[in-house]
Amino acid sequence: MSQLNEPGLSLSRRGRLITCEGGEGVGKSTQIGHLLRRLREEGIEAVATREPGGSEGAEILRKVLLSGVVKPLGPAAEAIVFAAARIDHIDALIEPALAAGSWVVSDRFADSTRAYQGGAGALDIRLINALERAALGDLQPDLTLILDLPPEEGLRRAAARRKVAESADRFEGEDLRFHEAIRAAFLKIAADNPERCVIIDASAAEAEVAAAIWAAVSHRFLKERELDCAHGS
Repeated sequence: MSQLNEPGLSLSRRGRLITCEGGEGVGKSTQIGHLLRRLREEGIEAVATREPGGSEGAEILRKVLLSGVVKPLGPAAEAIVFAAARIDHIDALIEPALAAGSWVVSDRFADSTRAYQGGAGALDIRLINALERAALGDLQPDLTLILDLPPEEGLRRAAARRKVAESADRFEGEDLRFHEAIRAAFLKIAADNPERCVIIDASAAEAEVAAAIWAAVSHRFLKERELDCAHGS
C-alpha cells in the first residue's frame, strides 16, 4: 500500500481518519476535495465520505434525517438515528478502508452529534456518550479539522449554493440562535480536545483555508513520523 515517501506523513500500514467539522456553509466539501488531491499527490491512497451517509444504509437514513421527519420526535430520536447511520458507515466503509491502509476524510462525524443534538438541541451528554460508545467502539479520529465561520456568513453561503427550487434542509432551516449554539459547541469541543482538534479560520480565501488545512495535516503526521523514527532508533 502506497504511503507518503517525501517528506512522508506516516509509516503505519493502517490508514488515518481525518474528520472535517463545522456549521452550515463553512466549505467542508470544497476543502475536503483540496485535501484529497494533496494527499494523493503525495502518494497516499485516500477516500472521501460524509455523514450522515457514506454507505448504502446510511445514505437512506441521511434522506430521512435531512427531510426533517425525525425532528418532531426530538433531539434524542435524531441522535439515535444518526448513531445507527454511523454504525453502518463505520462497518461498511470506514473500518475496511483504514484496515486496508487508506486514509479516510469524512465530512462530519461524531462531533456533529455533540454539536447539533448536544449543543444546539441540549441533549443529555450521558446519552450522547452512550451512543458514541456504541457506534464508535475504540475508533477515534486521528485529526479533526473544525472549520470556523460566523453563522450569518455560513447561512448566506449555504443559501447561495442551493438551487432555485431547492429549500433549506432540516438543519439549514433553523434560526440564527440554533446555529450560534452549534458554533459555540464546536469551539468547546476543540478546546476540550486540543490533541485531536485544530480550528481553521473558514472566513479566509479558499486557497488560504486549503493551505491552513494542509499545514495542520502535515504538522500532525510529520510529528508522528518523527516520534516513530525516534522510538525505532
